[in-house]
Amino acid sequence: MAQKIVTVYTDDLTGEESQEAATHTFTLNGVSYEIDLGPDSYEQMLEAFSPFIRAGRKTGRVRSRVANRSTKGTGEETAEIRAWAKKNGFKVNDRGRVPGDIKEAYEKAH
Repeated sequence: MAQKIVTVYTDDLTGEESQEAATHTFTLNGVSYEIDLGPDSYEQMLEAFSPFIRAGRKTGRVRSRVANRSTKGTGEETAEIRAWAKKNGFKVNDRGRVPGDIKEAYEKAH
């Protein structure tokens, strides 16, 4: 007997399936939240938070379970991850956010 396990990535905001959905975390009033968003929803969240981030003070970084999963890397880091992913058989777009599962695999490999 064969068994097939299918993972479906869903944008928590829109409910739509997306291969590019990634997990993002944020903290408000001491409560940490985690949300899975596709690229468009993530950009919408960043746009909504933008005025508050600009006016706020940084208090340091909190490392998530998977390094850099909830933050954008530098252009060089992103390019390096994309090159590694393509070389290792992952399907990754040439532009936009690198999916969290690819970042996680990259971190585990390095």
